[in-house]
Amino acid sequence: MRKLLTIIKREYVQGARSKGFIISTILGPVLMVVMMVLPGVLFGMKTGEATRVAVVDQTGEMYERVRDILTRSGDVGDDKEQQSGMARGASQMQARYKVEQAASEGKSFDDVKRGLSDRVRKNDLDAYLVLPPSILADGKAEYYGRNLGDVISVGRLQERLSRAVVEQRMLAADMDVKRVDELFRNVRMSTVKISERGEEENSGGGSFFLAFGVAAFIVIALLMYGQVILSAVVEEKTTRLSEVLFSSVQPFQLMAGKLIGVSLVALTQYAIWAVVAVVLALYGAGALAMTGANFTLPQIAPSLVVYALLFFLLGFFIYATVFMVIGAVVTSEKESSQVAIYLSLVLVIPIYLTFPIIRSPNSALSFWVSMFPFFSPITMLVRIMTETPPFWQIALSILIGVGTIVLLVWLAARIYRMGMLMYGKRPNIPEILRWVRQG
Repeated sequence: MRKLLTIIKREYVQGARSKGFIISTILGPVLMVVMMVLPGVLFGMKTGEATRVAVVDQTGEMYERVRDILTRSGDVGDDKEQQSGMARGASQMQARYKVEQAASEGKSFDDVKRGLSDRVRKNDLDAYLVLPPSILADGKAEYYGRNLGDVISVGRLQERLSRAVVEQRMLAADMDVKRVDELFRNVRMSTVKISERGEEENSGGGSFFLAFGVAAFIVIALLMYGQVILSAVVEEKTTRLSEVLFSSVQPFQLMAGKLIGVSLVALTQYAIWAVVAVVLALYGAGALAMTGANFTLPQIAPSLVVYALLFFLLGFFIYATVFMVIGAVVTSEKESSQVAIYLSLVLVIPIYLTFPIIRSPNSALSFWVSMFPFFSPITMLVRIMTETPPFWQIALSILIGVGTIVLLVWLAARIYRMGMLMYGKRPNIPEILRWVRQG
């Protein structure tokens, strides 16, 4: 045990003192702040001047309604009481319009269009809109603009023009527009999850994103530290340092010590980031509340947080040991990097499997993929978040995962020990199988 602790300490101290660890630990929270503040800054930015639009109203009755709806602030038809804080913030980024009616007295339609096109080319206008006489019947209009790549402005204009046409049709049918708005007001529906603990209001959304957050965090963790684990194993093979270590420590202890030591470095960094993220989330929620925004943090049961942490650790260690096995097989860091890229792509598979699991968490497919150790850290967690399975299934999934970790460490140790005798030669699959039997 003392030798194992010595190896763990060496790997941890060496990793925690590295410049890469210090720099990434500092940059992580900085990037968090940027990612959390940048959307708010963008929401608050004025997106240039208002789009200048001239309206050619061939109906003779649509201009004022179109003008009022285009210049109306916020989303057309939105219930302001139902808008969330994010929606109200996003409305500041929406397109704005400055509308004028095109003068057509004594001019033909072609002359009016020609004059408006000249104004657009001279940057006196941004666009002009033609409302043909049949617009109420067929809903067809024409838009002429200098910048059709501004899909936000064009799309918003089309939405509001559609609203104006609908309102005009209602008036033509002797319908009260305001009364129709009231009849079509959106429904606000609260969600309540029924479980063995009883009813849990508004827990589904937060739990759902927590599961995907854990999956994303496992991918990020392995992309960052999978190569570190590979390098820790390959480095001593190339420098022949392990030959000295083998005289005083068993291969299993060496592999386990490296796995735990490097993983503790990673988990230390993630713990720091997690604390910073929680502080920023609480601060951001408080700041939004002070501005009057209707924003609340998602409600997540403490047991789900425990499960999320447990399966994150399980997933990290499972894939970390896979990287260790690869490091025991390959003969150089260049070769290990090529293999690691393909291994990282495997993590995408359980993410795709979450969609059928969400639809049917108790199906046979959901059960078996949540027992498969390389998928279970994500798939079982999704099952727990959607519709918690019996506890024996959760316990069995965890036991299979722990057993897989121990087996992979043992496998890496046997391959590593025999591979040292084959220095400089790339092993094939039959040779690796023979090493496992003879190691």
